[in-house]
Amino acid sequence: MAEEYDLVILGGGTGGYVAAIRASQLGLKTALVEKGKLGGTCLHKGCIPSKALLRSAEVYAQTKHSEDFGVFTSDVSVNFGKVQERKGKIVDQLHKGVQHLMKQGKIDVFEGMGRILGPSIFSPMPGTISVEMNNGEENAMLVPKNVIVATGSRPRTLPGLEIGGNVMTSDEALAMEEIPKSIIIVGGGVIGIEWASMLSDFGAEVTVIEYSDRIIPTEDKEISKEMQRLMKKKGVNIVTSAKVLPETLKQGATVSISAEVKGEQKEFTAEKILVSVGRQANVEGIGLENTDIQVEKGYIVANEYFQTKESHIYAIGDVIGGLQLAHVASHEGIVAVEHIAGENPSPIDYDLVSKCIYSSPEAASVGITEDQAKEKGFKVKTGKFSFKGIGKALVFGESDGFVKIVADEETNDILGVHMIGPHVTDMISEAGLAKVLDATPWEVAHTIHPHPTLSEAIGEAALAVDGKAIHG
Repeated sequence: MAEEYDLVILGGGTGGYVAAIRASQLGLKTALVEKGKLGGTCLHKGCIPSKALLRSAEVYAQTKHSEDFGVFTSDVSVNFGKVQERKGKIVDQLHKGVQHLMKQGKIDVFEGMGRILGPSIFSPMPGTISVEMNNGEENAMLVPKNVIVATGSRPRTLPGLEIGGNVMTSDEALAMEEIPKSIIIVGGGVIGIEWASMLSDFGAEVTVIEYSDRIIPTEDKEISKEMQRLMKKKGVNIVTSAKVLPETLKQGATVSISAEVKGEQKEFTAEKILVSVGRQANVEGIGLENTDIQVEKGYIVANEYFQTKESHIYAIGDVIGGLQLAHVASHEGIVAVEHIAGENPSPIDYDLVSKCIYSSPEAASVGITEDQAKEKGFKVKTGKFSFKGIGKALVFGESDGFVKIVADEETNDILGVHMIGPHVTDMISEAGLAKVLDATPWEVAHTIHPHPTLSEAIGEAALAVDGKAIHG
């Protein structure tokens, strides 16, 4: 028998379950369909487990240098089984939390593979959801007034570079039972650099091969340059302007692959290869062909309120491309639900979204880069302040990096804030709020930052925009 709902959400990741909670708050009868575990990629194969491993790597690296702080240790070692065990406990605790939130919101959760049906006996419009239940029970039929597609993404691979054996994506890497002695990371974007940082801190010999002329190419050039310098400082071999040649892959006790580097073919050998070349949307097998929903370049096309060509079917998160970030998916889900409920939400301004890289050092940014500002025709002025001038950074023993602010010389508006250094992923929200409030560097500079804190670097960088930095 078919069950009717105000809203059915396909996918229980960060975007999907947050949308379900908001729908419940607004009084919509809601069901959520998830083929795996609630929490999706972020909780089980992305944000949380990778950050747990990064934290263990950071503690290990710091402990090896504890003598710098006057603390003497001996025989420091890594028990990777315990590292993975700790990661698992964190994921389990958060998973139980999401399950509790679903019960608290009286959200019906269907564990299985959901597919959108075309017009049928259940509804004259496409949108009925058939759920192939994981427990083998008869398919559940859900008849919603509205649907949100939040099926997420999976790691992308390179044609000819098949996953298996010594070749893996981040999914397989998270399940590793031991740290490889050496690894080649194909791709120097956010995920690639996080893995490079983590594995290097754990003691692996790491080589990063990046197609672009610089690592983390979506970040400000000065951030990329500093990240490359600091990765090399910790022993990571970085090769840029390099095109990997999948047909040269050889597997055995070790694995090797060649790349064309500035016109010259070079071979690289290691114990493992990690392919980190972005993510592709999960659009297959969910019944899109039974609708008029458009898919372009592998992503579902949606408007500013996340409606597809079928106005009662919405799509959010990685499946629509754009900024493939968990916090973006969550806010897209909230906007979609509020639009369904007639709440008249404001569309998302993606220039206000903070982006973070959780490597060591961390990097974070909001707004546009200096180059992007110039391309848009702005006359820019910038301010930069090094953590070497910040007392708290010296106390931490982490004084590499800086804060950079890009502003419009004519209006004095902040266009972008870019950071690299200690704990900047926790500091970027101040810059994000400044962007939301359309603040000027003067207003940020006149926010009294407590001393000693790392956040003083933001105030000093804001002063530096007009050549008034106190400690620089």
